[in-house]
Amino acid sequence: MFPARKFQKTLVVAALSTMAMSALAAPVAIGYQAPLSGEYAQYGNQFRNAANLALDEYNQTHKATPVVIKFADSKGDALEGVSIAHKFSDDSSIVGVIGDFSSTVSIAAGKVYAETHLAQLSQTASHPDFVKISPWQFRNIITEAFEGPYNAHWISQNNIKKVAVISIQNDWGQTASKNFAKSFKDAGGEVTALESFNPGTRDFRAILTKVARTHPDAIYLALMYEDGAALLQQKLQLGFNVPVYGSSSMYEKKLIQLAGPAAEGVKISTTFTASSKDPNVQSFVKAYEARYHVEPSMFAGQAYDATRIMLNAIVKAGGDKASREAVRNALAATKDFPGVTGNTSFDPVTREPAKNLSRLQIHNGDFSPVAN
Repeated sequence: MFPARKFQKTLVVAALSTMAMSALAAPVAIGYQAPLSGEYAQYGNQFRNAANLALDEYNQTHKATPVVIKFADSKGDALEGVSIAHKFSDDSSIVGVIGDFSSTVSIAAGKVYAETHLAQLSQTASHPDFVKISPWQFRNIITEAFEGPYNAHWISQNNIKKVAVISIQNDWGQTASKNFAKSFKDAGGEVTALESFNPGTRDFRAILTKVARTHPDAIYLALMYEDGAALLQQKLQLGFNVPVYGSSSMYEKKLIQLAGPAAEGVKISTTFTASSKDPNVQSFVKAYEARYHVEPSMFAGQAYDATRIMLNAIVKAGGDKASREAVRNALAATKDFPGVTGNTSFDPVTREPAKNLSRLQIHNGDFSPVAN
């Protein structure tokens, strides 16, 4: 038989070994909620790809304090987003959350994170109300309160006096169209039509016919690239020949692939351009293409930066000893973080990021920088 004292010592050693193994098996975690299935899965999967790339780069240089990302599929649904928010909030290993994709889901989940005091950083929620939920909300994308006026000024500079606006019928689309329309009117322009369509719509001929009757000098689109591709093809088929401008949500190579010649000449603004000569951008594009065999879009760039900003905050907050409050405070103190979508600093009061936009035009089947 085992002597009692030796047996007790063995139990203690085994318990300590188990605790040590548990500690090693449960590093600090980031929760990442995104639509990994459903209508917007293509965006969620870009987020996951970019986040995993950023995480691997981090863990290669921080082997003593590794971080893991726990992904959850919101399916682009607000109720799913809320359920995930409760799940992440109950997981003590999670010290910060990234996501969701849409403003609608981000806001719904954000109300939970506000109550549970868990920092939430969205890579794409641009509705002005998102960061107003509580001091625990952040975003690294500019809002439509900035992009809309920017594009309105750009179009006005090109001596365009009358514009028709077409947008997707959701929180983001309505905010985008209203901010643009107001700014264009304030600049002395005329909005000849303000049309919207339900998500999932692929037949835009009725809207385009209605818009054409208002005789605009140009069309402004606030929608996703799949919608844009179908709309542009039908616009060409109808012989509706006016210039098209679009929001940054249209910056995606698949827009050109899907729309073909109908995309030629379209102008958009964006925070990220894969052709940028910036060393940070070129390093990211090269690594992303090598791993996933496709050029990264603005959405991948936004997710890559969001993940790196969160990882940086965890380091600043103490690494494996980081608390949720410390991570939140480190996020708030982010200043001039060098990202592929530009440097990010959070306003000390509003927590809004300050960034610049670039202008692109589709020319000969590719996105090219344009001055006007």
